[in-house]
Amino acid sequence: MTDSQQSDETAVVAKDEEIQAPETGVEASAAADDAVEPAPNPASTAPRPSPAAFAARPKPAASVIPAAPAPQPTAVSLAEASKWGRAEGDGHVFLTIDGEEQPVGQYPGVSTDEALAYFARKYDDVVAQIVLMEHRVESKAPATDMQKTVDHLREQLAERNMVGDIRGAEARLDTLVGQISELEKSEKAAHDAARSSELAAREAIVAEAESIASQDPAQVQWKTSSARMNELFESWKAAQKNGIRLGRSNEDALWKRFRSARTVFDRHRRAYFSQLDSTNSAAKVAKEQLIAEAEALSSSTDWGFAAGEYRRLMDQWKATPRASRKDDDALWMRFRAAQDVFFNNRQAANDEIDQQYTANLAVKEELIAEAQALLPITDLAGAKKTLQSIRDRWEEAGKVPRADMGRVEAGLRKVEDAVREAEEDKWRRSNPETKARTNSALSQLETAIAGLKEDLEKAEKAGDQRRIKDAREALEARQAWLDQIQRSASDLA
Repeated sequence: MTDSQQSDETAVVAKDEEIQAPETGVEASAAADDAVEPAPNPASTAPRPSPAAFAARPKPAASVIPAAPAPQPTAVSLAEASKWGRAEGDGHVFLTIDGEEQPVGQYPGVSTDEALAYFARKYDDVVAQIVLMEHRVESKAPATDMQKTVDHLREQLAERNMVGDIRGAEARLDTLVGQISELEKSEKAAHDAARSSELAAREAIVAEAESIASQDPAQVQWKTSSARMNELFESWKAAQKNGIRLGRSNEDALWKRFRSARTVFDRHRRAYFSQLDSTNSAAKVAKEQLIAEAEALSSSTDWGFAAGEYRRLMDQWKATPRASRKDDDALWMRFRAAQDVFFNNRQAANDEIDQQYTANLAVKEELIAEAQALLPITDLAGAKKTLQSIRDRWEEAGKVPRADMGRVEAGLRKVEDAVREAEEDKWRRSNPETKARTNSALSQLETAIAGLKEDLEKAEKAGDQRRIKDAREALEARQAWLDQIQRSASDLA
């Protein structure tokens, strides 16, 4: 409300105050009729005087000018106000509603237009608030306290202390009541949907926490699962702080489940790491013993025995449970260092030996070249004699470097294999048993062939074509076998 309107309020005797005047009798009525209010004064802060006080005062002279003259009404606003009310010369203003006039108050000391305009402005203030409410409803603003505002505006209209289309304003308020009710229903539906979504999100947090807590402790990835459980807890706190309230019963029930899941998870984690600490301690003790054995072997020069022992220790190391990553890495470095000392020493010794064997390698490569000159084997007896000489000199030459050992052995073995195959082939061809079996087969075939020739001659004399055909086929087959056996026999000769 503006300052001028507040000043006007203090200068006007409302209708209800006139009704509540304490004076009685004809004198009181006359005094009330002749009462005159002072002009509005914006600077005044004193309480508004009662109608009785006005009645005791003399009427001001016509020449008295109000301290703060009221704003001049426009022709449009006066024309509209005149449809719904009128003002008398003494400042009394009346409202026409439902075809009847009702007094709304008095604004003395001003013109009738100014008095009517003052009470019309009070109506305009209410209408302005109605328009504001209509805009809020149209823009879907939050409906909080809208119904209270409508009720308050309805109460102001019911006081009948203004001039305007009261019934029209009340009808607009009736329309607003329905619109606000629909808006509240829409907001409630949106709130319920958001609440359902929030409930589902909380349920998802709890369900995931329970899923994590229900895993087999031996299979849990504790770092990942712990981080996820912390994220779920932060999500829960954020939902409680910023999310929609779910109701005490729902929130308590969900929190109990979530807290229980976290408690179970923490208990499993503590038990797992307690057991892990125990396992780590046992693993450290076992691996310390293996390290002690490895370090004791590191200075050994019994290369074969020590290498076998290191293989055994390595197998035991692999079979031993792991300690914590930090401890296990440190233990492994000590174990590996002991092995490296031994194997470096062995490699140095082998390198020294290899240098001594370089001359032997040259001798054996010459022997390989001499042996390979025997290929292919044409003179078995001569080849065997020469190969034996090569073998004797091979043994006398001694060892060669380890890196060349396989190559030179394979070179001599190739010649040895060729001599052995030639010897086996010769034996196969000169084997008496083989010759006997071959001769026996030859005799049988020759006898069979002679009989088949006789059968063929008899069939030809008899002109029996079927017997001739059978005899010829059998004779040809036996002859083919005979040729093959004869060739084999020639190889054995």
